Amino acid sequence: MSEQNKKKFTETHEWAQLDQDGIVTVGISEHAQQALGDIVFVEVTQQGDVEKGQDVAVVESVKAASDIYAPIKGEIIEVNEALEGSPELINTDPYGAGWIYKLRPAAVEQLESLLDAQAYEAQTEA
Repeated sequence: MSEQNKKKFTETHEWAQLDQDGIVTVGISEHAQQALGDIVFVEVTQQGDVEKGQDVAVVESVKAASDIYAPIKGEIIEVNEALEGSPELINTDPYGAGWIYKLRPAAVEQLESLLDAQAYEAQTEA
């Protein structure tokens, strides 16, 4: 199974992947980073407990600023500090080194309500 197929997606272009340790890693999709263009700044604006759908981060590109939302309810426990000096990691590796934050899920089964890779791809093509 490819890395992308392990991920779940939101309609607002975030991806979420349940890691082996039970923590969920969150970033934005390839589609989203391409639409934004060159990313110049990333800030996680919320820490601690967040609700599903709550805006928790901002990604700024040369074109626009875009809010990033929590895909599920949980607690933000880690922020990708590498993005502070290299926000372009989201452009070069959105599904790897360009992750934005890690979340301890309140209810891991909430991931089931998200889109799988095929459904997300179909949505972005529509």
